[in-house]
Amino acid sequence: MLWLRDGALARRGSHDFTEKSTSGRLGVGLSTVLCLAINLGMEHHVYFWLNEDRQNDNDRVFFEKGIEALLLSPNVTSSHWGKPAATAERPVTDHSFDYAISVKFDSIEGHNSYQEGDPIHDEFISGFKEWWAKVLVMDLA
Repeated sequence: MLWLRDGALARRGSHDFTEKSTSGRLGVGLSTVLCLAINLGMEHHVYFWLNEDRQNDNDRVFFEKGIEALLLSPNVTSSHWGKPAATAERPVTDHSFDYAISVKFDSIEGHNSYQEGDPIHDEFISGFKEWWAKVLVMDLA
């Protein structure tokens, strides 16, 4: 979230509403902090579970090349892909997926263009839709 403070833009977490006042007390700084509604884009996270028959080195390399080609879409602002991180097992973590991508777009419209008629995205789906047992999508705005 971007904030305007004393005429300058600053980035703060979306839940950081307190600031120290000139009198030393903590409070909501409505007089000096103004939240601006600026479009910061959106993120598209996709998790893939490959079919059992695709769990081999050759198919994994081919799928990874497909992901790399997908992320070259002109609609994509930035991206990252990977496998589950080697973090500690906890009740709230899920390491069961095979691959995940994180794609950033400048706007919802950029995301919609990617979803509806982007030839690179369409080619990825048509080429690999039979490869996965499950796909989970989570979008952030």
